[in-house]
Amino acid sequence: MKTEVVDKKTEKLWLKKVIVYLILMLMVFISAVFVVFQVFEYRQDNRKLSTYLRERDDLNAEWGRLLIEQQTFGATAQIGTRAVTQLRMYSPPISQSVVISLPQPSDEKK
Repeated sequence: MKTEVVDKKTEKLWLKKVIVYLILMLMVFISAVFVVFQVFEYRQDNRKLSTYLRERDDLNAEWGRLLIEQQTFGATAQIGTRAVTQLRMYSPPISQSVVISLPQPSDEKK
């Protein structure tokens, strides 16, 4: 009688151990799958981030070029204004203008 009780207890203990090991293995497998998904999402997010950073750098370069262009056009107007105000320069009227034309090269030398 005692041996039957002991056998049943050891059998129940063995069954509990197997169930616990199976649950642990299942949890390890599930956590491994989640790790794979997290790494996949991280790589996708990292790829998007590098794309956005590249786009930001391109936009910053274009912005710098546009600022230089704006300063160039602003300087042209500023030079014209200073020429008129400080140096009292003006465009001469047509009556004071002389047009000089250069002679056309001839094709006879060929």
